[in-house]
Amino acid sequence: QLLLVESGGGLVQPGGSLRLSCSAATFSLDRYAIGWFRQAPGKERERVQCIGRSGAMTNYIDSTLLRFTISRDNAKNTVYLQMTNLEPEDTGVYYCALGFSDYCSAGFGATGQGTQVTVSS
Repeated sequence: QLLLVESGGGLVQPGGSLRLSCSAATFSLDRYAIGWFRQAPGKERERVQCIGRSGAMTNYIDSTLLRFTISRDNAKNTVYLQMTNLEPEDTGVYYCALGFSDYCSAGFGATGQGTQVTVSS
């Protein structure tokens, strides 16, 4: 069973930063593209960013392009989402998702349980 685990969420003030982590205990992430998604209350889940096996990044939301950075550390079997200058609109549950292949455009399958991010003063 493929299992992804997200961590790093929390409560932060507007303008603050968080780094989310996505890891897997039973298989290696480095063969797959990994995506980050988020779901705000009452809204549909949306893609945020993806990183391919090569390290190529795809951003899906204009407002996150200059504030969020996805990266991967294969030695730690972890993919990160560094989020800076957070806004209340970034509030939601953040999920990482396993790509169907090693590139982002192939789409995504299994996700983890998610980690809550709340941006509020």
